[in-house]
Amino acid sequence: MSVSATTVHDNAWHVFLVFLRLGLTSFGGPIAHLGYFRTEFVERRCWIDDRGYSDLVALCQLLPGPTSSQVGMALGLGRAGWPGMLAAWAGFTLPSAIALILFAFGIIQHQGLVESGWVHGLKVVAVAIVAQAVWNMAKSLCPDQPRAVLAILGALLTLLLPTVTGQIAAIVVGGLLGRWRLTLSQQVISQAHVYPVSRKLGIVVLLLFAVSLVVMPLWAAVGGSSSWALLQGVYYSGALVFGGGHVVLPLLQATVIPSGTVSNADFLAGYGAVQAVPGPLFAFAAYLGAVAQGPLHGWLGGFVLLGVIFLPACLVLIGALPLWESLRHRQGIQTTIAGINASVVGILLSALYDPVWTSSIHSTADFGLALTAFGLLVYGRVPPALVVLIAALGGWVMSFAI
Repeated sequence: MSVSATTVHDNAWHVFLVFLRLGLTSFGGPIAHLGYFRTEFVERRCWIDDRGYSDLVALCQLLPGPTSSQVGMALGLGRAGWPGMLAAWAGFTLPSAIALILFAFGIIQHQGLVESGWVHGLKVVAVAIVAQAVWNMAKSLCPDQPRAVLAILGALLTLLLPTVTGQIAAIVVGGLLGRWRLTLSQQVISQAHVYPVSRKLGIVVLLLFAVSLVVMPLWAAVGGSSSWALLQGVYYSGALVFGGGHVVLPLLQATVIPSGTVSNADFLAGYGAVQAVPGPLFAFAAYLGAVAQGPLHGWLGGFVLLGVIFLPACLVLIGALPLWESLRHRQGIQTTIAGINASVVGILLSALYDPVWTSSIHSTADFGLALTAFGLLVYGRVPPALVVLIAALGGWVMSFAI
């Protein structure tokens, strides 16, 4: 048992300030965030030891939701209790969420902005960023033929059924086939660190999470409200993200675009913009809520959708923390998650084609800009925020050449 992980000996305000600094400076996506966290909390502040941190990262990678945000919430919980958990989430998330809501206001108030050259550059760079995510995820999550087949199957299912139903079907099929057909090598499991959450509370919260997945779509169907349908779709998007934050793209796309809540052009412009801000990719929900058509929009819509998309990740984290020791020893759970992760690579691959590619690449120049951005990201190791700025400038220059 780690004293730093189990004893509450700090106040939530201090936790908020520590995570606020990270929320303002943590560029580069979830993997980079985990590196920043390790430097800050293992090496510099000694909030947790290296083995405990590795255990925590392993747990959050197993769970649905944004891994880096869940690691941050768990660290806040261990440091300052429940207020610390909220403070860690708020400090890390609000800077990017507020920046994206302000960007949404710019799109709304200046209708021609979404058709401008630099915003078109944001749409084009989304192609490179999603392609990089598929590339990296395929290498780590589909390292063998069976999982590569599951990824292809997931892509085909979501292309044949381009709705949330198709994505859920791909996840379920991947999990079942992974459970029955995959064989993973045994990994050495270290001693777990315990967090201040009782086993009873964990079970209750997991039951609440499971019930919500059944009740919310029924509630949305019975109510017939577009707002309830939006909330349900965003909640499901947060609940079904395995393998990385970029997977939220096709889930949110299937929620807001077919219903007309957000236009395809606005969606891709926002997805490009979210790469240029620090913090979690899930902050994209704040942009969508702000730019949405309907009762939920503006500041209220942005903060409501931000809370809704993070809620399931928070619930499964609280539920899993006290059960982690027994969960991680079960081979069936490991193979199920491996199958799901392979399928979500396919889901993201299908999203790379539609809507990202089909909505952004209209000319040879567009393809050249996307290819350049991809090369800078993958081979040049250029920070994503800088690549986004380069692509925006490239789109602006190309607008004068047309």
